Amino acid sequence: MVSNPPNEFVAGNGLLSRRRLLGGVAGVAGAAMITPAFGNEPKQAMELWRQQSGLPASAYGDPARRLQREQLNLHPFGAAAGSSSTPLQHLNGTLTPNSLHFERHHSGIPDIDPAQHSLTVFGDVERALTFSYESLLRYPLVSRTWFLECSGNSFRNTLGQPADMTAGELNGLISCAEWTGIPLGVLLEECGLKPSATWLVAEGADAAGMNRSVPLSLAMDNALVALYQNGEPLRPAQGYPVRLLVPGCEGNISIKWLRSIKLTDEPAHTREETSKYTDLYRNGHAEQFSLRMEVKSVITSPSGKMTLPENGVYQVSGLAWSGGGGIRRVEVSADGGNSWAEADIQSEPGEFRPVRFRIPWQWSGQPAVLMSRATDTQGQVQPTRARALQGVAPGFSYHYNGMQSWQVDEQGRVRNVYV
Repeated sequence: MVSNPPNEFVAGNGLLSRRRLLGGVAGVAGAAMITPAFGNEPKQAMELWRQQSGLPASAYGDPARRLQREQLNLHPFGAAAGSSSTPLQHLNGTLTPNSLHFERHHSGIPDIDPAQHSLTVFGDVERALTFSYESLLRYPLVSRTWFLECSGNSFRNTLGQPADMTAGELNGLISCAEWTGIPLGVLLEECGLKPSATWLVAEGADAAGMNRSVPLSLAMDNALVALYQNGEPLRPAQGYPVRLLVPGCEGNISIKWLRSIKLTDEPAHTREETSKYTDLYRNGHAEQFSLRMEVKSVITSPSGKMTLPENGVYQVSGLAWSGGGGIRRVEVSADGGNSWAEADIQSEPGEFRPVRFRIPWQWSGQPAVLMSRATDTQGQVQPTRARALQGVAPGFSYHYNGMQSWQVDEQGRVRNVYV
């Protein structure tokens, strides 16, 4: 194998200059980028598709690969309360297909007739108004590309031993879509806010009556009453016919199947924000309404349960996002955090918009620990696992944003590891 000139390496254990992504990898180890694999998949006969006509056009298109959500967690006392994860390791870019967007339900997915559904705004307003679905569709709409993350995402990395799972199984309660709807502030202003209105309580039409308190400052800033996702009407699992979308915050405050918004002068301290979604600390303190999600990143390839099939140059790729705004930079380490190199951001950055990062890495069969750390536009830096868990009560699993570490052994097997 041809060795690289010393100046091609930008950090320890094989990380290469980002220029190799722009100029190709000709001359880098004399080979093209190699793709990690999941096990040994049997190869089919060559070019079977050329031996007969293909399928005709269909009423609803099929995906190129039959991907599925991962880590379906069903509540032991009620399967309708559970979650499923986005298979991050199988996707690229930043947008999540609607069929693979993560799910989290408290009492299953209601089958709502939009003709009978309405949204009522009441409480500390001059005029209580009720909006039908059809009337909402007639408002001027805006589109925003934002991530949505469950506050319990990555909770398995808070446990005592690292779980041997994929990137999606560990970190897949995060998705990104183009959301289209009405700025919530437009509807609130139409109702006429009273000076006493400083909070709102949003409630869904599911059997659980899922509800959460939201500071009015967040709602008036850039929240949406969303009607579409990635160009199509919201799917039932994502809140059809209408949901609240509060960007950069805990996913559970973006209430699905939105039926009412009550304006108040204080938070409601609902069942969900007292029995759950409260931050607990070792010193006995508890913090409510820490709604913003932290800066975070995860390498999606190479990642858990993948195998590097041969020595050569690999593209280390992943996602980074922050509830504090946009992503300023992402750094990658191949030696467990001893040295770092800045990755190339190869997607359009923006507020509450994830970015795709990449950097070439030469693997020659050496053991490695791949890590990433993101810095957002407010200067917040993603912490190590130890720092992220500092002061947190045992068993606490919300808002974990510690660095994800992937160990690569001499055989090329990739697994989750704590550093």
